Amino acid sequence: MSDLLWPGDERAGDVFTDAAVCAAMTRVEAAWLSALVLHGVATPDARDDLDGLVGPDDVAGVAAGAESGGNPLIPLLELLRTRLGARNPVAASWLHRGLTSQDVVDTGLVLCLRDAADRIGDDLAAQAAVLARLAGEHRATAMAGRTLTQYAVPITFGLKAAGWLTGVLDARDRLASAADLPSQVGGAAGSLAAPVALAGSPAAAGDLIETTAEILGLPVRDPWHTARAPLTGFADALVTCTDAWGRIANDVLAGSRPEIHELSEGAVAGRGGSSAMPNKRNPVLSVLVKRAALAAPFLAATVHAGAAAAVDERPDGGWHVEWATLRTLARRTVTAGSQTAELLAGLRVDTVRMTANLDTARPGIDAEQRSIDPGAASGDPYPGATDRIIDALIARASGVPPKKRGEGADC
Repeated sequence: MSDLLWPGDERAGDVFTDAAVCAAMTRVEAAWLSALVLHGVATPDARDDLDGLVGPDDVAGVAAGAESGGNPLIPLLELLRTRLGARNPVAASWLHRGLTSQDVVDTGLVLCLRDAADRIGDDLAAQAAVLARLAGEHRATAMAGRTLTQYAVPITFGLKAAGWLTGVLDARDRLASAADLPSQVGGAAGSLAAPVALAGSPAAAGDLIETTAEILGLPVRDPWHTARAPLTGFADALVTCTDAWGRIANDVLAGSRPEIHELSEGAVAGRGGSSAMPNKRNPVLSVLVKRAALAAPFLAATVHAGAAAAVDERPDGGWHVEWATLRTLARRTVTAGSQTAELLAGLRVDTVRMTANLDTARPGIDAEQRSIDPGAASGDPYPGATDRIIDALIARASGVPPKKRGEGADC
């Protein structure tokens, strides 16, 4: 999959492609079929893993058939039944029995979102490691702090990196919580009527649902046909990621301006060029990360709008608007996560320019410090003033519980 108008989309690879969605829905059908056999609802000869029945070459046909029923599971199921019937008619007769389209589509989406979360989580971990290192290495690298675009007070680049790290760690924690997405099995109207009738009792139906979720590696919860918090929460977590990365990109974009030149992206052959000005090397990664941060909130808002439009026992459009929106948001977030990880890994910090800019800002930039301590020597920020912040964030990034206030020799 590629997107000509979203440069870098290829970084997302197979995450949430049409083929991945078909494969995920097929996995859901296979897991349910296995549960039916394991619990004796279906006969043993109905066992089948559905492997090899549908592949990337079938995506166009499934997509073309989706319009007639309003969702992609219907033509996919028809294809699965036809091909499975040729090799295992018994399994074909049990396929999808007790499920509804929404069960399979929702759980398939969950599987695709979980794959996206895995990719993003890896990049967040890499970003946190780089930022923890930068914060530690530059805890004493003095630079001009800026607020509302103007010189404010002296800070250190270590503190700036620690601020970036705060956003990345918040995103990491938010995503880890939101990515614990549950399976969805509720039957035609979320009442479990068909699974109970099929299994013989509510308890037996519950066993089928739990086994299906276990096969898929997902937690179980009661049907959430029209209660879409799992998906809105995940969308919000993705926006928390792009928010954090956008903040980093903005600082790099400002810091790489020729008149400031404190930061710059690592040099990569062929990147950052201009079609008309050969003298330019644009901070392309930062530009593309900022682009994702600007677009993401509106996609999440669409997911919320779909949830707010829920009506009856299956929404008439509110459910349908989620699918492509979540796919777009997930792929763009995966792409931006990869770009941010590369940006930080290659980031160049010009400490000489930071010192020169700080000197240029004096004496005005020292006004607050002098107003509080008239005898303060002009120079760097107060030694150790931000060490506590930096050390706590480095500890958080590494999973080490921070010391409580009052502990240690630095209290």
